Amino acid sequence: MRAFEAQTVATQSFLEVSPAVAREIELSLGKRRLDFRTLGVALAVYGGFLALTAFFRDLPLWLTAPLGSLLLAWYGSLQHETIHGHPTTSRRINAMLGGLPLSLWIPYAIYRETHLRHHRHGGRYLTEVGRDPESFYLPPGALAKVGLIRRAIHAANCTLAGRIILGPAVAIATFWAREARKLCAGDRRRLLIWLRHALGIALVLSWTVGVCHVPLIAYVALIVYPSVSLSHLRSFAEHRADTNSRRRTRVVEANPLWALIFLNNNLHIAHHAHPKLPWHQLPSAWRQMRNSVRDPALVIRGGYREVIRTYLFRPLINAEHPGSNADGE
Repeated sequence: MRAFEAQTVATQSFLEVSPAVAREIELSLGKRRLDFRTLGVALAVYGGFLALTAFFRDLPLWLTAPLGSLLLAWYGSLQHETIHGHPTTSRRINAMLGGLPLSLWIPYAIYRETHLRHHRHGGRYLTEVGRDPESFYLPPGALAKVGLIRRAIHAANCTLAGRIILGPAVAIATFWAREARKLCAGDRRRLLIWLRHALGIALVLSWTVGVCHVPLIAYVALIVYPSVSLSHLRSFAEHRADTNSRRRTRVVEANPLWALIFLNNNLHIAHHAHPKLPWHQLPSAWRQMRNSVRDPALVIRGGYREVIRTYLFRPLINAEHPGSNADGE
């Protein structure tokens, strides 16, 4: 592990656009006061959510469940934008737009904290256990300490099918267990965050269950859980351990529908190179960077269809972090 870390610290993390384009980006960000495109997404998400839940009982379940899942996945992408400073320059207003816990399971404040930590150090520590809070890897040797069932679950979670079906349960259970340990240790700040989160959940369920009479089990099992699965589809191929930190992030060139649902976060190399760039400027930045990416393995040109075809039942990574190994296989 030491050798792995030593090599990554010395490596520049991500390719960047040309200096002229970088200056143009900075100028555009400096002039920005209100990002109307992101605000439009917020209005569409909230309007769609209110309409869908209000008419939930009047529409067939085969329609409301997938539409609700897409809306919550889109909302997760909106939350990601608010964390990176959009659509306004006010952190408080952005938090108000992204802070309502429609997906119930994770407090916005903790998501913001962990995601910004994921972006620290220019990407030098991406995927590394204990440094990257969004890493799917286990520490080296962890599998030897668990039983056969948990080993099988972790192995399945390395395939796309497992990540979509089991991944949300694994991620939520792991997150809740970690948070429970902090609460039991007397972390008062965490307690306040979870109390505010509980109030937010009460507000969401008062509307969905109390006013719209959406069955709680249907909301959780048929809308929330699949929305996390969709987010895991997006993130599945984004990061992979490598001694060279330039090779730890990939781009999935998705079709316009998925690009909109994920707010171009599938262009993940561009996002990590310029995390303050709003979602609608990422395609332009990626076009400037694309020819500089010399390793074809970092660009999945066939979109999520290629991801599904290649990794549905084939592992992308091993469950344990490879340590000093070169490629995570």
